[in-house]
Parts: sequence; C-alpha cells; structure tokens
Amino acid sequence: MTDTTRPSAHAIAEAVGRGMYARDHAARMLGIVLLEIAPGFARMSMTVRPDMVNGHDICQGGLIFTLADTAFAYACNSGNQATVAQSCLITFLAAARTGDVLTATAEERHRTRTTGLTDIEVTDQNGRKIALFRGHSHQIKGEVVPDPIPPDA
Repeated sequence: MTDTTRPSAHAIAEAVGRGMYARDHAARMLGIVLLEIAPGFARMSMTVRPDMVNGHDICQGGLIFTLADTAFAYACNSGNQATVAQSCLITFLAAARTGDVLTATAEERHRTRTTGLTDIEVTDQNGRKIALFRGHSHQIKGEVVPDPIPPDA
C-alpha cells in the first residue's frame, strides 16, 4: 500500500470501533453505545436503568467503572494495535440515578511504543461530572481488526 492509498488514522479508528463493538457483548448488554471514535479518543454513553442501581438507589459504581473502562479500551485500541489495561483508578464525584444518561469521554494523554496513559471523564446529561478515571495501558501482540478498511472504502 503506498502512502497515497494508506487509510487515514481516523478511518482506521472508525474501523476499529466498528470491529470492537461488533464483538463487545458486555457493552451491548449494558446498553453502552459508541458515539464517537478518533485516534486516541472515544466517547461512549449509557443510560442508567432500574436494574443498575444499588441499595442506595444510585448507580452501582462498578457499572460507572465499566462505562469508563470501555471508553478507555476503545481509545487506546483506536490505532489497531491490540492494547489492554495495565492499571486503572476511578474517583467518584457525584451519584448517578435511574434515567441519567452517562457519557464517558476518553482522551489518550501519552503514548510510547508499548504503554499509554488515558484520562476519562464521566458526565451526566447535564454536564455534571460523575467520575474521573485514569487508565494505564500496555500494548500486546496483534491487531484489533485484521483489515481495518473495507475493500469498498
């Protein structure tokens, strides 16, 4: 493939997003939707359902973590290099309740040949910050999707 026919980084990220989402049974089961993906970036949303609240009638923290972790995964795999979480930290800032639409915005802050650092902000439908998440990633062997650009692209 010559430089003039090489797909753009954005086209690769979009293909990776489609490929990952097609296999992401956990995200789909939780109603997590991929809103946007670009190199080192992903935005995903999830509506808090009644079966997602705990005994305090607030969204279970593990589900907020899962939303943030999912956006983290899409952002750090957007270059089509298989990448996994090495460590993660979340700080909960406010409670989310049934009916709230949570959005996780992941932005890669630093990347080396094998590691990365990504920050994720989780907000509700009013822009209120619900949680801050930081993920450290590690690149492993392989690609996310075998051919990131369909033949008709």
